[in-house]
Amino acid sequence: MNREPDFFEHLRAELSSGRVWLDRVIVLGYAIAAGLFVVGFTLASDWVFGEFHRFYRAWPWAVLLTTPLLTAGIVWFTLRFFPGAGGSGIPQIKAALHPALPGERRFVFASLRLTVAKIGLGVAGFAAGLSIGREGPSVQVAAGVMQHARRWLSPNTAIDGRALLVAGGAAGIAAAFNAPLAGVVFAIEELSGRLEARSSGLIITAIVLAGLVAVSAFGNISYFGVIRVPRLGWDVLAPGLLVTLLSGAAGGLFARLLIASLTGTAGRFNRWRARFPVRFAAVGGLAVAVIGLVTDGVTFGAGSEAVKQMLQGHDELTPLYTVLKFVATWLTAWCGVPGGIFAPSLSIGAGIGDAVARLASSEQGPALIAMGMAGFLAAVTQAPLTAFIIVMEMVDGHSMVLSLMAAAMLASLVSRMISRPLYDTLAEHMVGRAISSGGSGGGTEAVQPPPSPEVPTPKPPEPGHSP
Repeated sequence: MNREPDFFEHLRAELSSGRVWLDRVIVLGYAIAAGLFVVGFTLASDWVFGEFHRFYRAWPWAVLLTTPLLTAGIVWFTLRFFPGAGGSGIPQIKAALHPALPGERRFVFASLRLTVAKIGLGVAGFAAGLSIGREGPSVQVAAGVMQHARRWLSPNTAIDGRALLVAGGAAGIAAAFNAPLAGVVFAIEELSGRLEARSSGLIITAIVLAGLVAVSAFGNISYFGVIRVPRLGWDVLAPGLLVTLLSGAAGGLFARLLIASLTGTAGRFNRWRARFPVRFAAVGGLAVAVIGLVTDGVTFGAGSEAVKQMLQGHDELTPLYTVLKFVATWLTAWCGVPGGIFAPSLSIGAGIGDAVARLASSEQGPALIAMGMAGFLAAVTQAPLTAFIIVMEMVDGHSMVLSLMAAAMLASLVSRMISRPLYDTLAEHMVGRAISSGGSGGGTEAVQPPPSPEVPTPKPPEPGHSP
């Protein structure tokens, strides 16, 4: 028979076990540490890319040498020492959460060792001027920190490794985007599908704590500022629909290209990449450098500055530049460097929205840019709720909630007609490789090639060792 809860009975139960509270304190302490790691990664990436930009302005043609060399060096170092650190980081955490992966193999995709490597190699990618973001890698960075907490928890704790990975991955999104709400939605939509009732409160608290660390470091401000959107009327329906359809189709094509490239689909270039991954990376880095020179440096890096300029009314990413940013981001990911696609996707989507706004001579430029950002990101990730909440929090676009949600949902639907889910497909591929190879070679989004004279095969870690 149901009865009203007894407050004092529940209070005694909560206070009866000091070990339970110690476990909770450990988890929350690690959540703060995860936020600090992401903040450090953000500060280092921003500083290094600022130095790269100054270097480029002083000696623009030098990038034709430095970018290929650094790209090749990053890929060689990743393949040789940290194969689990390559690529975005989100597929790795989804792979670690995959039910088919044995629990003892999770360290192949998430560990404190990989966290440190991901930060260092990701920062090196910004030093090379590659078209990467830090938000996806922040998921793996924070998850690796949170995974480390498991060794200090009691054996009979209700907080398992899966819960720690979900909390860490979502905390990485919350801290990277300065958007705790997006972190919570990301945990539900992209990582877990649901939160366990017994640990959901602790997971959400950990996500919020990591977000608060970022807020403390960078201030409670929107990443792209506050957009000023006039009242939305029927006049924005046609251009808004065009932006959504274009961003959905482009995002679906982008996801399909990445899946074909990163899972080793048969083809001349992928066979060459499998045999000579470091040389392939050098050629890819050269192509990214040439694109950067053609666009006067606009396509280098994450593209966040270009988005800010467009939101202020400056034509920073023309239609041609948007296409070239698309190509530069794809080539960078194909090379296999540790780096994400979230921020470049936002800049590509913003370019689509800006192009349509100018074509339609619409005064709703900022609104269409925001819709393009939400649409393209939703199409690439096929996670529309996470995409529209990220954009809403980054532009303080609460007045556009329905518009952004509709754009993300429709763009994601269009993408599903073109491509399989990007992160799910890559994660399943990684799990298959990890199981077939005994857990020693499947931990990178840019799937590792067979052994070759160019890249020594890394020695597999001991099964019981947790880096």
